[in-house]
Amino acid sequence: MPADSKSTEAAPLRPVRFRHRIEYAAGAGVLRLLGLLPRGAARLACGAIAAGSYYIWPRLRRVGLFNLRLAFPGWTERQRRRTLFETFRGFGRMMADFASFPRLNRDNIGQVMVYEGFEHYARAQAHGKGVIFLTAHFGNWELSSFAHGMHGHTINFTVRPMDNPLLDRIITRYRGLSGGRPIDKNDFARRALQALKRGEAVGVLMDTNMLPDEGIFVEFFGRLACTTSAPARLARKTGATLVLGLTLWDAELGKYRLRFQPVDWIPAEDAEEEIRLNTANFTRLIEDAIRQSPDQWFWVHRRWKTRPPGEPSLYP
Repeated sequence: MPADSKSTEAAPLRPVRFRHRIEYAAGAGVLRLLGLLPRGAARLACGAIAAGSYYIWPRLRRVGLFNLRLAFPGWTERQRRRTLFETFRGFGRMMADFASFPRLNRDNIGQVMVYEGFEHYARAQAHGKGVIFLTAHFGNWELSSFAHGMHGHTINFTVRPMDNPLLDRIITRYRGLSGGRPIDKNDFARRALQALKRGEAVGVLMDTNMLPDEGIFVEFFGRLACTTSAPARLARKTGATLVLGLTLWDAELGKYRLRFQPVDWIPAEDAEEEIRLNTANFTRLIEDAIRQSPDQWFWVHRRWKTRPPGEPSLYP
């Protein structure tokens, strides 16, 4: 990742244990091996691994099916299982493409991803107050900031450090090969404000469960979900322009589409109500996209884990 004294700060060193070294040797070895394979072969291998994981990883399968029952109560169990199986296959494809990041450049990135609606991002950038890039665990979310950076549009993106510091370093290095700059979630507000003041873009995943003191409750598939309000607060404070960017797999094309769409701001007299209205609107846009392509969302995350005070857990 290129050095940038304005935006890059040294991460605190974390202790490395023997277990971390074993995990790193295995994980990094697989990543590098996949990176040497032709793209088609890597996708085939990872697709088979991911399909097998659907059967041998019961905890994730249970969470995914439970979420699908919450979101699509009218579906048959067969529909839910087929959708979740395709989601797992998508994980495999994403892993194969992530491994190929060191081989990608501006000349060949078009073999993996194409733009759709780029004019919406360009218009947001031209506004001059920074861009808040709303996204989700959808399609290939790792590729969106990477490919966008390869085209010269650097993204500052939020990350949660992995438990294994050695694997965290190599994953961070891969993510930053196109110039992307990671922001630790614990320092997000300060670093994001700095980036927006410089007129840069900040990417935020809008679809993860938040702790009660980190988010607000808005509807997601008809149920309250604790959701980050950071994008709405940042936009209100800085005047940054919002744009939704999701990377979808197009089976007919054999590539991903990074699809941009504009995001309208909903004004309100009360500041907190304005934050809530816009957070709810951002979440609705993501829900709309999931309803159109349900097999491309990250169903194995316990999205509705945090409940409003006094409400029992939804998950068994």
